[in-house]
Amino acid sequence: MTRARRVDSNQAEIVEVLRAIPGCVVWLTFRVGKGVPDILVGYHGRTVLIECKTADGELTEDERQFFDTWTGGPLAIVRSVDEALRVIGVKQP
Repeated sequence: MTRARRVDSNQAEIVEVLRAIPGCVVWLTFRVGKGVPDILVGYHGRTVLIECKTADGELTEDERQFFDTWTGGPLAIVRSVDEALRVIGVKQP
């Protein structure tokens, strides 16, 4: 399987917004490759693996395989800051 070598254009914005939330910790994991989601987010005792995709972005074969076989905690694909906030449980005004 091949490894994607680019970062989706919305990832930096999503990471920046999440890191600005008090108590939210974000680790970049996109360099791990092999389908591992882009970021690991810890917030209020919960850990979520997040794959950042643009509006028309699709999962790679490695990412699909990871999603199909993951048996751990929550795993999500987000395409916007609003989706990322919703996934971690931040209420928006």
